[in-house]
Amino acid sequence: MPLYTIEDILSWVEERNRTVHVSIRKSRLEDSDAWYYNDAEGYIENRNKSFFRITGMQKLIDGCVVAEQPMIIQPEIGFLGILCHRFNGEMHCLMQAKIEPGNINHIQISPTIQATMSNFTQKHNGDKPPYLDYFLHAADHRIVVDQIQSEQSSRFYRKRNRNIVVEVEEDVPVLPSHRWMTVGQIKELMHYDNLVNMDTRTVLSCLPLSEYADKLTDPALRRSAMGGASSVLPAVYQFINNYKMFDESSYRFVPLYDLKSWHMKNGEFVCDHLYSFKVVFCDIEIEGREVRHWSQPLFEAVGAATFGLVTAVIDGKMLFLVRAMPEAGCFDKLELGPTVQREATWAGPGNAVDELFDRYLAEKRGVRFDTFLSEEGGRFYHEQNRNVVLSIDGSELPELPAGYFWLDYKTLNELVQINNCLNIQLRNLLSALEW
Repeated sequence: MPLYTIEDILSWVEERNRTVHVSIRKSRLEDSDAWYYNDAEGYIENRNKSFFRITGMQKLIDGCVVAEQPMIIQPEIGFLGILCHRFNGEMHCLMQAKIEPGNINHIQISPTIQATMSNFTQKHNGDKPPYLDYFLHAADHRIVVDQIQSEQSSRFYRKRNRNIVVEVEEDVPVLPSHRWMTVGQIKELMHYDNLVNMDTRTVLSCLPLSEYADKLTDPALRRSAMGGASSVLPAVYQFINNYKMFDESSYRFVPLYDLKSWHMKNGEFVCDHLYSFKVVFCDIEIEGREVRHWSQPLFEAVGAATFGLVTAVIDGKMLFLVRAMPEAGCFDKLELGPTVQREATWAGPGNAVDELFDRYLAEKRGVRFDTFLSEEGGRFYHEQNRNVVLSIDGSELPELPAGYFWLDYKTLNELVQINNCLNIQLRNLLSALEW
């Protein structure tokens, strides 16, 4: 039985929002003591050479620039860690009510620890994150999952974080900023807009089936999780490997201020034409953080993106329609993404899969999950995107365009145990599935 009810958790979040001081004000780069444009290197960086930097990136085909944008460079790997303990035989996760500067609603339910290497090595002269030692010495406990997974590759260049879940047997002291809750409760809280943060979702998506297979009550999903080896996987890798081998596009870094279609305007770095994001600068005060007052740049989305995962029951088994998704910042060119992954600025044209998804959504047919969820508030300002899982009638299955594949849940769960196979949008949607 859970230690707290959903109502208890919601009241706790509300109380923390009332009592924790937060001040986020937009400012300008020139107003910051900590950040500046490095003319010699061509990027915006922190004066102590840590944290992250923003540079320019161009995509080239046959030597011609076909796209360009700012890109976040943050090569260090941070911890996204959840500490677990069994109460009365039921696994509970120690979750944090954490405020990130870009959060649209201040507090979101976050992992036990969510820290860059700069944070926990105290390069910014801040406090060491609580509970860090459990993850630094994870081998002393039961490691449930430990994977290095990608972040948003449309904005980060090869950025990855360590998704780790550690179960401990001893009693753990609980700070006012943390609270125990079950995985089932976290999944229920995902139905509230922007309440469960991106980092929690990606970590939970990595849980191996062995941890919860007995909880799967949907017969079609259970059969999807218990099936044999997928006969589709060789075709998936054949497509991916062909792309990696024969794609002739390339990327290069250029000085940020050399991007021809991007300019500083009214204190923001914006594109001359409609683009999915811009770069803003903020002055930040948050009580209870390792550092209480700082400034930094943030990427602000233009509108809300839509991430959609289509499912269908075929021969009694639930299958998931995924797509090989190339992105500028991918660690190795492309990963498997959801059925639909499009920015608010997307204008089509769509294919048969897009049309089927849009028709079902407009008619409110087969919708299993439909919630606005935030992206990572440490780098993105007020970004919330629509996350949708819907089931289609198997008789309406379209002919799949190249790069789309039907995979069962077992295959997806096996792939998520491997670094850089499933992108973060797909992982987040998988975390929202009800058991």
